[in-house]
Amino acid sequence: MESANSQKTHSGEWLKIGSVNDIPKLGARVVQTGEYDIAVFRTAADTIFALRDECPHKQGPLSQGIVQGDRVACPLHDWKINLESGNAVAPDVGCTATFPVKIENNTVFLSLQANEGCPNKQTT
Repeated sequence: MESANSQKTHSGEWLKIGSVNDIPKLGARVVQTGEYDIAVFRTAADTIFALRDECPHKQGPLSQGIVQGDRVACPLHDWKINLESGNAVAPDVGCTATFPVKIENNTVFLSLQANEGCPNKQTT
């Protein structure tokens, strides 16, 4: 899934990335920014979240992980990442950047400006 259209808002630019149904339940689609990838996830409850597509542990592609509830499991080492906060679930420590999303008329819009808080910081 790549951005096709954009529209300006008061807080910046929102990219139209497709409909909610374009994102598989319990799965993700990837938006490529040129600098890094953003994984856009859909939960079983049809909640949409966006994270930098990089696990804070060994930079595994979170978009290839399994969504369970409000978490995604990294496919490399099974770290669980909270989709809302981007934080690793204890006992693991670390976080990945989260991005604002909004839904209008079943269309998903993504901001490329990360939420404040957690840049990707590698932990070992």
